Amino acid sequence: MSDSTSTLADWERVEIDRANASDRTPVVFVHGLWLLSSSWAPWREFFEDNGFVTLASGWPDDPATVAEAREHPEAFAKKMVQQVTDHYLEAITALDRSPVVIGHSFGGLIAQKIAGEGAAAVTVSIDNAPFKGVLPLPASSLKSAAPVLANPANAGRGIALTWEQFQYGWVNALSEEEGRRLFEEHHVAAAGLPLFQAAFANFNPFGGDTEVDSKNPARGPLLIIGGEKDHTVPPAITNASYKIQAKHNSGITEEIIIPDRGHSLTIDSGWRDVADEALAFVQRFVD
Repeated sequence: MSDSTSTLADWERVEIDRANASDRTPVVFVHGLWLLSSSWAPWREFFEDNGFVTLASGWPDDPATVAEAREHPEAFAKKMVQQVTDHYLEAITALDRSPVVIGHSFGGLIAQKIAGEGAAAVTVSIDNAPFKGVLPLPASSLKSAAPVLANPANAGRGIALTWEQFQYGWVNALSEEEGRRLFEEHHVAAAGLPLFQAAFANFNPFGGDTEVDSKNPARGPLLIIGGEKDHTVPPAITNASYKIQAKHNSGITEEIIIPDRGHSLTIDSGWRDVADEALAFVQRFVD
């Protein structure tokens, strides 16, 4: 019987059991806003083909499918960054081996929070949402977040993007045809609250949800990847995140900016370019 205090779903426990039954290093994938864990399917197959066992937990109580998520946008309401981080830490604690952690967008921020807990063997953070202490707020980032931040009531809601908003924030570096396909295949509503937590973290002394422990010597190797043309998390945010981590931690910290790529770089037709960089980094430190 499941622990009544656990946030893990039965299917997530099955994935954990599968990983523990393997002799391979586990890779935990962490998605961000406006996606579900299913968005990692090609990455999971790629890493499994290269000798790893993979898990892709959702955020607590995520709907099982894109179709279900679109029918119930309220399911995403009021989720907070630390709440989601704790959910992934619960899954990681249940693993027999320290995992590689790979996250995108708010999942990239959560991946760095997990690393700061000393819970990751290696971390790859892609297009990470800004954590507390990251100061740049580029105009394109503010415009991308405006559909949520423009209305304070959105902090308690699940918010879907229009095609035009998705096109600007996610697929601006793609053809309209590919962008619309990704919108139809992957886009779901997202919790509004994490965007408010990130946007105002540096003005709130109690904004600990987006705080990352960059000084923990047990953090492990960290690769931060950004997209050159990302409107949602422009390179200025990626680079500021890298500089904080590299300054405060003696562990290996590296940064890669992928040319001509936007925020969709983990799900679009060029995902393998990003996955190849992530895999090459991971393989330097684990089997």
